[in-house]
Amino acid sequence: MKGTTVQERMLGDGLNVSEIGYGCMSLTGAYGQRGGAAREDAVALIRQAVELGVTLFDTAEVYGPFANEDIAGEALEPVRDRVRIATKFGFAFAENGVEPGGLCSRPESIRRAVEHSLRRLRTDRIDLYYQHRVDPEVPIEDVAGTVRELIEAGKVLHFGLSEAAAGTIRRAHAVQPVAAVQSEYSMWWRDREQDTIPVLAELGIGLVPYSPLGKGFLTGAIDATTTFADSDFRGQTPRFQGEALAANLALVDLLKRIAADTGATPAQLALAWLLGQGPSIVPIPGTKNPQRMAENTGAADVELSEEQLAELRAAADQIQIVGARYPAAQDAMTNREAPLPTGADR
Repeated sequence: MKGTTVQERMLGDGLNVSEIGYGCMSLTGAYGQRGGAAREDAVALIRQAVELGVTLFDTAEVYGPFANEDIAGEALEPVRDRVRIATKFGFAFAENGVEPGGLCSRPESIRRAVEHSLRRLRTDRIDLYYQHRVDPEVPIEDVAGTVRELIEAGKVLHFGLSEAAAGTIRRAHAVQPVAAVQSEYSMWWRDREQDTIPVLAELGIGLVPYSPLGKGFLTGAIDATTTFADSDFRGQTPRFQGEALAANLALVDLLKRIAADTGATPAQLALAWLLGQGPSIVPIPGTKNPQRMAENTGAADVELSEEQLAELRAAADQIQIVGARYPAAQDAMTNREAPLPTGADR
């Protein structure tokens, strides 16, 4: 955004989007905040993001479920040609012809899902269509081939994967070029630096980090005295509990110290650090607060020198993050290795 000019980045081969996107998930409830924002407030917030220069909006059929896409569709319909809409398939819903519950990326389910998403989003094309989680029961080649058909039909413009491991990405990309991979990535969660990110750089695939502010942790709003509602999954997440939370606050202290020297907020510094990790990285922070929206998009105006980036990385390297990022059941959906199709050579 850099002042009055919106700066763009390219995901894959040809999908140009703003440096900072917007993750719509929290508008229909996240982190235990049941019900999300009032519809009129949610629509207004998305339109505020557009006026601030955001052009990438991320939603999914499972958010709500369904309500999130519907709100995004209403908000973005008047400015459809100015923005890029990303949504996701891959969970089992009756409207897609499968028994509800768990994952489902069978081709016939994907074909039904895209029609429902197009209707809710009030559009004739989806700019970026992600497989939300890798389905171990369906070869990724079948998934990529189905999305390729949707691209050929003009219903989808670009293919994406979410939380996919390196081997899965390679196999999918061989069938249909992948424009972007969405994975959790921040100073608070850097595991993908060891496997996924080098493959993305090699293949020319963009990275869209979700939870780029560590589910609120990197904003500095959470401290050792913070308690979470019973319905807030952070209260059951190991890294937000007890001694782990207290140990992890060393990272927030680091951000606060360096942010004070740059005139940025800790959240802006955390987002600017992400932008500095590569030219095809586009974080999608989410919020229901208009002030936070302005703060997050303002991170694109924070310019860090190579020395400052190096200082941040060196300091962060010395801080050991304690605790798992998800409760066990949710973490089990993460694709850590690529299962081969039945009968394939191993």
